[in-house]
Amino acid sequence: MPPARKKPRAYDAQRIRAAVTTQFGHVTDAVGELTPEQLARPAGLGVWTVGELAAHIAWIADSLAGGLERPPVEKATLSAVEWPFATAPMAGRIADAAGETLRGGPLPELYERAGDRMARALAEHRDGRVLDLWIGAMTLGDFLVTRTVELVVHTDDLNRAAGLAIPLERQALAACTRLLADALAYKAPGGSVEVRVPPFAVVQCVEGPRHTRGTPPNVVETDPLTWIRLATGRTGWAQEVEDARVRASGERADLSALLPLMG
Repeated sequence: MPPARKKPRAYDAQRIRAAVTTQFGHVTDAVGELTPEQLARPAGLGVWTVGELAAHIAWIADSLAGGLERPPVEKATLSAVEWPFATAPMAGRIADAAGETLRGGPLPELYERAGDRMARALAEHRDGRVLDLWIGAMTLGDFLVTRTVELVVHTDDLNRAAGLAIPLERQALAACTRLLADALAYKAPGGSVEVRVPPFAVVQCVEGPRHTRGTPPNVVETDPLTWIRLATGRTGWAQEVEDARVRASGERADLSALLPLMG
């Protein structure tokens, strides 16, 4: 009998909304200062430049508003924890959308329009509304949690590629960390390994002997950014273990076969 999956984590709706808008605002402030040389640098994401990555982040806000402007559907078919596994088939379509966004004008103007459009749309709709998206139907509340992942991951990408120091809003970082940790537990349900990402998440995963009390025999611990980079394929398990950013103990604590969760 396979391990039972836990009830989905609950998120504070107002905090998630504030986290999304605040993180987008941080990126908006930084993008306006990018030089032509920085915009032309490789983003470290396939063939994308920093300019194309920045356009993709503007598209994240614009597409959220676009989804809210379409007629709602009756029932959600995709939860937040399932979302990481539904994105891979859409990678090409999303990249094309980012390119189209970049052709829409200078980046500061794109960000201003996207931010205003997103703010208006969010003010008009509650979290229970079900959006008809490329990847499936999702409630607005669940979709907003996934937007913290997109914004945190790509802010980190932008920082590393362009040499920036855009801050990561704490609630956005927390939600991103928790969703990706829960996605690991969803992918590999069980209780033989405890994964700790302080101060935001602790999950048990991997089928096998279940820990009940005392110190777990199989423990993985790392910091939020390292975890996010591992979960999204920005870095590799072996390298992070070697560099001591991941501490793994126990014969079942090697998660390399389960990562990344999304790319």
